[in-house]
Amino acid sequence: MRIEDLHSLFTECSSVCTDTRKLKKGDMFFALKGDNFNGNNYAENALKSGAKFAVIDEAEFNTSNKTILVDNVLNTLQELASYHRVHLNIPIIALTGSNGKTTTKELINAVLSEKYNTTATVGNLNNHIGVPLTLLSMTPKTEIGIVEMGANHQKEIEFLCKIAKPDYGYITNFGKAHLEGFGSVEGVIKGKSEMYEFLISHNKHIFVNTNDAIQVEKTKNAKRYTYGNKIGKVDVLIAFKEAQPFVKCLYNNQNIQSQLIGDYNFNNIAAAITIGNYFKVKDSDIKNGIENYLPSNNRSQIIDKASNKIVLDAYNANPTSMQAALLNFEKQPGNKIAILGDMFELGDDAIIEHQNIVDLALTLNISQVILVGENFYKSKIHSEKAIQIESFKAFKNDYNFSLIKNNTILIKGSRGMALERLLDLI
Repeated sequence: MRIEDLHSLFTECSSVCTDTRKLKKGDMFFALKGDNFNGNNYAENALKSGAKFAVIDEAEFNTSNKTILVDNVLNTLQELASYHRVHLNIPIIALTGSNGKTTTKELINAVLSEKYNTTATVGNLNNHIGVPLTLLSMTPKTEIGIVEMGANHQKEIEFLCKIAKPDYGYITNFGKAHLEGFGSVEGVIKGKSEMYEFLISHNKHIFVNTNDAIQVEKTKNAKRYTYGNKIGKVDVLIAFKEAQPFVKCLYNNQNIQSQLIGDYNFNNIAAAITIGNYFKVKDSDIKNGIENYLPSNNRSQIIDKASNKIVLDAYNANPTSMQAALLNFEKQPGNKIAILGDMFELGDDAIIEHQNIVDLALTLNISQVILVGENFYKSKIHSEKAIQIESFKAFKNDYNFSLIKNNTILIKGSRGMALERLLDLI
């Protein structure tokens, strides 16, 4: 079947679905395959549950006039998404980076939705499946699309850009993330910069933080729209005021008070302000969008629990974000406890990067540092204020959580550690 014909059938459907557990009546079901499952096995059930069509790639399951047999379901999903993106003919903003992607995406969406009908990546569906699903969730009512792109190896951003064909791009930063796949920070920079290369080669626009010398250099031959704190040298002037604990900034003579903790969130906020400015969102609406955005999903949340104040930043972690979180946490008042979980996907650098975080944490004005996970357990400590625990299970079973009272507590670790489970224990 030609992709044009498949798209015509897609427009008859309510949405697309790759998981029968989340299927809605009228969906187009895509029978994706994984290491431990074959979506073709669920095609018939999807149709019985209300799917309008089921896209499959194994002939033995082609038993209905509602099944659509293709060579490869994943490739077809990606091709359909790209075709749909061109069909809609709307501005697409893409963003990537080592830290802050999802928060920045949410802030951009909060600002732009003050004026436009926007569709943005849900959660962090930012890979070779998530990006197509985001594009296919856009409707004729969508005026601007916002697409988050994640990557853990070279050429992944390049591939996602070919699918989404963005008109605008933003990279939050370059940091020590996914070193196992990228090999080094230099590899991270090269991989993330594939977005710049796509946008420059297609004569598209890039939003640039002028306080980041690498980004300035990488985009010197691009169509740029810039932000920073250098009067006369940027398109949008934004000044950081404080983060005690919430980030406050100054933009066009108005103070903007966010609900985000940590000065590391300033650039995320500034990017959203800049993009709102570019798309001519009124200053008052930009302020409203930023100030009404409330973080969720274990990202930069402040939670009062019993006698403790918890800084929950447990969605993910890498050496760059862990360092930023610790440095910000040190500025918080009161007796402080940092509970740090292992950082994943660091490859051969895992031991040294965990040791670097331990060494930093033990120099800071933090009363106690609790290190959880196999990598932190291997670190060398030379301070009585550090506790090493090999696993979350051991932490849960052996630690006396009743001892934690009247503290400010940072909880941060990689997604696989799922340290938000501590909320039920503290």
